Amino acid sequence: MSISPHLALYQPDIPQNAGSILRLAACMGVGLSVIEPAGFVWSDPKMRRAGLDYIAKAHLTRHLDWDAFKAAMDGRRVALFTTKGATPYTEFAFRPDDVLLFGSESAGVPAWVHDAVDARLVIPMRPGLRSLNVAQSAAMALGEALRQTGGFPAAPEAD
Repeated sequence: MSISPHLALYQPDIPQNAGSILRLAACMGVGLSVIEPAGFVWSDPKMRRAGLDYIAKAHLTRHLDWDAFKAAMDGRRVALFTTKGATPYTEFAFRPDDVLLFGSESAGVPAWVHDAVDARLVIPMRPGLRSLNVAQSAAMALGEALRQTGGFPAAPEAD
């Protein structure tokens, strides 16, 4: 597998979102890391339904904790997507091996994770609105990273 952006979820707590992001990762040919503990059991029917039959096609790695995740990323740059970010994600220069990190739906990430990442990016939104769904955010972020790095999967040949 060639070098491509990598998605990561920090302690996800909604199985349908994790399943949707797993499906996104499978379809786009990128890896997905889940930093435990998750707020659901991985065999949850809601997660399986959202992931459909893409689970077997995904490159999923579950990490016991933040330290295990960081060790596995082997120095790759980690960009956290957060409503507290200052840099719009479309103004960030993505590299092919970047890790795109998303916090849990209910709590985001702790302050020490904010301090440990290489970049804090924001998806600009209209004032007064709280946040986007994490699966939508992951799709937008990955799309921009793949656009910038030329990492989209090859389109099938036309008939």
